[in-house]
Amino acid sequence: MKKTFSILFFCLGVIAFSQQIESFTTILNDKISIRALELYDNKVWYSGTDSKFGFVDLKNHENQKQISLSDKKLQFRTLAQDNNAFYAINIESPANFFKINKKDLKSEIVFADTAKTAFYDALHFVNDKLAFTFSDADKDNLLKLAVYRNGKWVMFKNNVQLNSGEAAFAASNTNIASSKNFLWIATGGKASRILRMDLKKENLEVIETPFIQGESSQGMYSIDFYDDKFGIAVGGDYTKQDENINNIATTHDAGKTWQIQASGKNAGYTTCVKIKPGSKGKEIIAVGDKHISYSSDFGKTWKKISDEKGFFVCSWVNGNTIVFAGNSRISVMKLKF
Repeated sequence: MKKTFSILFFCLGVIAFSQQIESFTTILNDKISIRALELYDNKVWYSGTDSKFGFVDLKNHENQKQISLSDKKLQFRTLAQDNNAFYAINIESPANFFKINKKDLKSEIVFADTAKTAFYDALHFVNDKLAFTFSDADKDNLLKLAVYRNGKWVMFKNNVQLNSGEAAFAASNTNIASSKNFLWIATGGKASRILRMDLKKENLEVIETPFIQGESSQGMYSIDFYDDKFGIAVGGDYTKQDENINNIATTHDAGKTWQIQASGKNAGYTTCVKIKPGSKGKEIIAVGDKHISYSSDFGKTWKKISDEKGFFVCSWVNGNTIVFAGNSRISVMKLKF
């Protein structure tokens, strides 16, 4: 009886979603956990567990390559790029900053953080010459930032004091976002706040949010901005993934104020959110361990379009194609509009 019901439910789900999903194809199967993606040269590039780094060609899926960045079984949850190279940082101490040449895929360690508390949650390039990455704080509980400028990594001095139990989540390499004039960092845990940097002045301000917070497992997990004004944050509680209260918020004033959206009316815990390029923020895809969801009204309402499980990160390839990665696979979804 249970088996029959499950099959019936699955068929009904396929019918309900078939108007929106044209195809869903897995292009990589491997024993790996992937939480960071980059798109370059018509390929999906990834970093993950066991020091693995590689690519899969979006047009010819058989064209793929994987290398090991270290003899040690390091875990990578970050990945970013400039014109010439990819950069990835392992999460354990010492945190080694790897640079991987795009032409020959040769890698080298160009910077290292040897603090015992080093745990880098996200890495983001503002442009080809400027990047930021941040780690869990040291004993002084100050925000810990590193900046890439003039081809070099250095620690970024600041006096932003984090609250007790306030940290961040290395869930999808997407709790840093930027626009032409601003950089935003989302924290989580016992406090979940937005740290906003004016890129011209390079000053940081701390902004309170109405997001779910108070426990170490709660808060914002991912943010994305379309421009200097509109942005979205998603998250929740990874220990209670079905709960969906105060776990989505949007801003229309560059992150100064945040408005809760779809509280109690979304699919729950979410690890990654991405605004569709060219949509002005209207169309958004989001993914969690148990769902893929879509909004066509600036995040106000959401429709769960897939019950696919085990994805942590996503990225728009073009206006109707999205790539997902997570537990043991990379997949590509094509949407109908």
